[in-house]
Amino acid sequence: MSKKTNNEKLTIFALGGVGEIGKNMYVIQYGNDIVVIDSGLKFPEEDMLGIDIVIPDISYLTENRDKVRAIILTHGHEDHIGGLPYVLKHLNVPVYGTKLTIGLVENKLKEANLLGETKRILINEDSELKLGNTLTATFFRTNHSIPDSVGVCVATPEGNVVHTGDFKFDHTPVNGEFANLQRMAEIGSKGVLALLSDSTNAEKPGFTPSERNVGIVLEDIFRKATQRVVVATFASNVHRIQQVVNAAAATGRKITVIGRSMVNVVGIASDLGYLEIPDGMIIEPEEVNKMAADRVVILSTGSQGEPMSALTRMARSTHRKVDILPGDTVIIAATPVPGNEKYIGRTIDELFRLGANVIYSGSNSGVHVSGHGSQEELKLMLNLMKPKFFIPIHGEHRMQRKHALLGEAVGIAPEDIFMIDIGDTVEIQGGVARKAGKVTSGNVLIDGLGVGDVGNIVLRDRKLLSQDGILVVVVTLSKQDGQIVSGPDIISRGFVYVRESEGLLDEANRIVTSTLQRLMSERVNEWASLKTSVKDSLGRFLYEQTRRRPMILPIIMEV
Repeated sequence: MSKKTNNEKLTIFALGGVGEIGKNMYVIQYGNDIVVIDSGLKFPEEDMLGIDIVIPDISYLTENRDKVRAIILTHGHEDHIGGLPYVLKHLNVPVYGTKLTIGLVENKLKEANLLGETKRILINEDSELKLGNTLTATFFRTNHSIPDSVGVCVATPEGNVVHTGDFKFDHTPVNGEFANLQRMAEIGSKGVLALLSDSTNAEKPGFTPSERNVGIVLEDIFRKATQRVVVATFASNVHRIQQVVNAAAATGRKITVIGRSMVNVVGIASDLGYLEIPDGMIIEPEEVNKMAADRVVILSTGSQGEPMSALTRMARSTHRKVDILPGDTVIIAATPVPGNEKYIGRTIDELFRLGANVIYSGSNSGVHVSGHGSQEELKLMLNLMKPKFFIPIHGEHRMQRKHALLGEAVGIAPEDIFMIDIGDTVEIQGGVARKAGKVTSGNVLIDGLGVGDVGNIVLRDRKLLSQDGILVVVVTLSKQDGQIVSGPDIISRGFVYVRESEGLLDEANRIVTSTLQRLMSERVNEWASLKTSVKDSLGRFLYEQTRRRPMILPIIMEV
């Protein structure tokens, strides 16, 4: 335990990753030392029109940048590392991660032109990091759906804070790397002040099956398939990719890799030794049509039905290199991320229309197992760590609530379990914990190259445009007497079809004209007042006639 300083307190809070899926970022602070664990992103919700990704608001960290000692990464999934290229532009601090995690991060930093200026430090489960004057980090190996996953133990003057990362207990892991239960038990025996633990599968009873089970099912499907096999999975699920390679090798099939992120991950994982692919097994997409159909496997992105992913484009017959043929077997080896169900359903329907045999988690539970521990594994982690205080993290609020009940079931007092929202702080001083205030937090929306320049007002406008369209009213007024020189010209986009609504638009034109003439007679000549009056009078009329509220954009010019 680090040396205790006078009147300082330990503060723990989340800038992402509680009450939501993705965007994981957790902060541990003691005095002038801050450690950030993970820096993830999440994909936009349905009402975030035009948004590409969402990252945490790091205002608190940038305001205290001289105190931030490190960003520690638990593993290489997008929801834990995807925000780094944006965060590091404002917060140039060392990044610590395991070999595969840093390999995936370097690819992102290279694309963002940040590789040269970002300090990257490799760790393993035996590393010990001195971070500032009061914090020390050590690690323990965990199982997840990507290799090189670790949990973090941060020693503070108040006691040890443990962050599990994403985890399950897989007793037959694909890569032979077992979770280090002995290390976890040692940490628990020394005393854990606070445990931050993965809640993603807290609603699921029992144990999560081993990833190795998927390999058995895949090999059986490969043997029975009479034509090509297409496997769609998360690009970062390296264990699943290894299972596909093993099944292809056992059934005499070659593999082609489709999708930019899949190509990147396969290349990086192979170069670093985390994927074992026999020589000559990987073929180019152009070679697929030259080979016998029962000798090919297509490994693809698109397990979530993303509109621009390789599988979706194949399903729509718009992929440049690969078509789905009648009789092909398509395996979607993933479960839907909440909110993606309709996209996946649409892709599955299109694949069936093309004559494919589609196998997905809803039809065959054997093609996917989770990378997160179920209830019995969560209880095991709680019993290994024996924390004084417990903070459920990751997943949505209902999952964290269920995890809190599991904590009570293994003997943690309800008052020692803290359910937090993004920005809520838990302060611990003298062994006493309490919920304190909030730090600045929230979402930063990324749209193209714009970071944070799209807010709620812009999203509201986009929603309005998508629902009721827009009317542009163009009028030219005389500078001398304020009379209408030309117009009003009304342009409709997404509201009504002009040729079929001439009467409506003629009446709209008349209302704009009479409104402006009335204002001129009253000597109202401020443009803001003119525009507001046009919008109000035209808006009332259009709602009475159509029960729709298009965006009305008056453009007034003077000559």
